[in-house]
Amino acid sequence: MQSPRLLLGYLRSNWYKYLLAVAAITVANVVQSLYPRVLGDFTDTLQAGGITREAIADSALKLLAIGLAFGLLAGVGQYIVMRLGRRFEYLTRGKLFVHFTGLSEHYYSKNGVGKMLSYVMNDVTSVRESISMGINQTTNAVILILSVMAMMLVSSIPYSLIIVCMIPMLAIPFVVVLFGPPIRERSMKVQESLAKMTETAEEQFGGIRVTKKFAVEPIMQNRFGRTVDRIVEAQLRLVRLSSLFQALLPFLGGISLIIAIAYGGYLTIHGSISIGSFVSLTLYLRMIVNPLQQIGNVINTMQRSRASLSRLGSLLAVQPDIRESKQAKPLRKGASDIRIRNLTFSYPNSDQEALHDLNLTITPGQTIGIIGKTGSGKTTLVKLLLRIYEPPEGTIAIGGDDIRGATLESLRTHIAYVPQDGFLFSTTIRDNISFSNRETPAEKAFHAAQKAQIYDNIMQFPDKFETRLGERGFTLSGGQRQRTSLARGFTKDAPILVLDDSVSAVDAITETDIIDGLREERRNKTTIIIAHRISALKHADEIIVLDKGTIVQRGTHEQLLAQEGLYASLYAIQEEGTRHGEAKGPAERESGRRN
Repeated sequence: MQSPRLLLGYLRSNWYKYLLAVAAITVANVVQSLYPRVLGDFTDTLQAGGITREAIADSALKLLAIGLAFGLLAGVGQYIVMRLGRRFEYLTRGKLFVHFTGLSEHYYSKNGVGKMLSYVMNDVTSVRESISMGINQTTNAVILILSVMAMMLVSSIPYSLIIVCMIPMLAIPFVVVLFGPPIRERSMKVQESLAKMTETAEEQFGGIRVTKKFAVEPIMQNRFGRTVDRIVEAQLRLVRLSSLFQALLPFLGGISLIIAIAYGGYLTIHGSISIGSFVSLTLYLRMIVNPLQQIGNVINTMQRSRASLSRLGSLLAVQPDIRESKQAKPLRKGASDIRIRNLTFSYPNSDQEALHDLNLTITPGQTIGIIGKTGSGKTTLVKLLLRIYEPPEGTIAIGGDDIRGATLESLRTHIAYVPQDGFLFSTTIRDNISFSNRETPAEKAFHAAQKAQIYDNIMQFPDKFETRLGERGFTLSGGQRQRTSLARGFTKDAPILVLDDSVSAVDAITETDIIDGLREERRNKTTIIIAHRISALKHADEIIVLDKGTIVQRGTHEQLLAQEGLYASLYAIQEEGTRHGEAKGPAERESGRRN
């Protein structure tokens, strides 16, 4: 099980620090337990009429020493525990992030970003609180109760009185057993509700522009409100049970105190015990009430922590669908020939084939175009090439080596992939273009921007390449984002470049300039261009036409036009659309290509 190992491994590696903290807190509470005895002795001295200035000063100094020692030792112990708890939080969040980066795309298709954030924020915080507050308060409570019991036993208080006063506290284990499981169950539901709220909030913040454009703010507010209502309901159910549990423990301590006052007062009146012993007894029992409250807090926190640990353990137990074999080796440096043999593939939990019996050979330096209707398998082929999804063994090879036997780092370093909706980060334009290597020289980034036809746009910004982009690059227009992503692909300068409909948001003139720059930039390097517009593929050495996951046509642009088939049909439709566009006025055409 991952969940216990996550916590126990950390505790084991820092056992000596926790031991030092527990020792400091233990001594602090032993010292604190002397407080009632000092007051009891002072009361007996006062009753006997032997009070003097020296006796008062002596008692005051003892109480001062007890207070200083307790404050110093307890403070040191709590600091160590809290510091270790924060470090656990830091290390665990780092571990989760590393785990997230290793998970496959299939996992993210089923789990939203908000759920991931809930693990990192809510669950890790819950576990951190359990080890920080748990160790502090448990040590405080247990040691103080034991110290108080020991002090009562060595005092002049009759054992019979002590036993009678402690009877109500024998019910504490039964209360813990009764309340523990339902508190843990309700804690789990609270954590799940928080995860759902985080997921909903992330989605709505990400889509706020769409929400505003459709003027549906009230609808989204109601949707979010329903999510929050479910959290409130789950939390109130937990609070009601937790509050009842936390009230019962000090209530039992209060009953003990009542018994002490009634029975102890009776014994004091009849001279069986001294007034000082009676004062000491009531103070001892009063000191026990607070630890009982702390035990309740700790048990509540531990139950919530167990729910969070269970969730974290389940997450860390998830294995990525794509894993390297122990014998994995890096791809041969510079290899750019691709061989695809009898490739048939279906997505997980799907009976329908996304690709069927594909065979394709791409030689070094060749430019291949891939076209087809939506859902024909174009992007699926790229995902298999990058091992985002696992291809069948022996179906895809680069440089003669099966990609399933290659290290993931070497495979994905070997390929520069530019998707249609290239994600831009909230940093500078230059950082985004140089994403594959932050040490990229400025001249190389500028050159890539020029080839991607984004350089002039960047130079119009006040901060030029140091312009900071908003979330997901929304500072730029759609076409500018796409061309910035394209420049990122050029900067990587990998042996294989894959453009997945990467010029769909630019006008025809800019597309032509980009393609011309691409041909010059990628001379003697392998390039795969996936597009819906034939104009982006005309120059390709070979064009592959996909339909329902199968290659239905292949050849050069001229060869495919000479055949009757899907390619010629797509070309005719696009030419008709182009002629229709040319019938518009200049202003309309310019408006259509501003992005």
